[in-house]
Amino acid sequence: MKYVITGSLGHISKPLTQKLINAGHEVTVISSKESNRPAIEKLGAKAAIGSVEDVAFLTKAFAGADAVYTMVPPNFAAPNWKEWIGQIGKNYTDAIKANQIKYVVNLSSVGAHLPDGCGPVSGLYKAEQALNTLKDVNIKHLRPSYFFDNLLANVGMVKQMDIIGGNFGETGQKLVLADTTDITDAAFEELSTLKFSSHSVRYIASDERTSDEVAKLIGAAVSKPSLSWVVFTNEQSKAGMLQVGLPEEITKNYVEMGDALHSGRMMEDYWKNHPSALGKVKLEDFARTFASVYNAN
Repeated sequence: MKYVITGSLGHISKPLTQKLINAGHEVTVISSKESNRPAIEKLGAKAAIGSVEDVAFLTKAFAGADAVYTMVPPNFAAPNWKEWIGQIGKNYTDAIKANQIKYVVNLSSVGAHLPDGCGPVSGLYKAEQALNTLKDVNIKHLRPSYFFDNLLANVGMVKQMDIIGGNFGETGQKLVLADTTDITDAAFEELSTLKFSSHSVRYIASDERTSDEVAKLIGAAVSKPSLSWVVFTNEQSKAGMLQVGLPEEITKNYVEMGDALHSGRMMEDYWKNHPSALGKVKLEDFARTFASVYNAN
């Protein structure tokens, strides 16, 4: 089988590529950086270097594929982040249609059932909707929950202020967390079997824990047993992000996403369509990862 993987050498795309190659498949990896070509080829894949903003490039790169894995790369320079994300979804749609590809595994997110109010995830709603215009294509939208790795942005806060938190994580409210390893495994399963039909959604989560449990386990891992989770106001969260140098547009969207998590709106469809099983990576495992990053900085 021939696969095209977007996302370059990212935390999901790279191991997904390796899994497909190890299974005997032919893989092309799309990357925007020529400097990534040697590493991609070392995996045993073909490198297609170009921009996901270029429909002509994507159309050429997708040619001959039996299935494609689509994801929208981060772009902190976008003047309207949601619209940019949605446009990349449209670009993928055009390239898939031009090549009459019949199978797509699309990395989306929990909350993508909502047209607005979820920050960058509202852009992924737009991307999903664009892909869903392909009526004769089988599409599996992967909707993972909040990434464990996003918590690594709190390393400095934990080290300097002895707290961890965000504008979400109400006491008693479960945070649904996903590890990229479990997302990779789900993407590989869908791509290697191609058993899905029409347009469908798969929710992915590794663990469901309260914010107090997050603070307790991470605190224990970094020798700060009194570490506590603090729920910031939207204004406090925005000020903190701007202080560390995030652009206004990105900050605005992250605050909106956190607010949607805090209210529970973002998770409504997840709880209605709860996955039959959670992934293998648990909070205890991530706490060790957090400690490694904490001790290295």
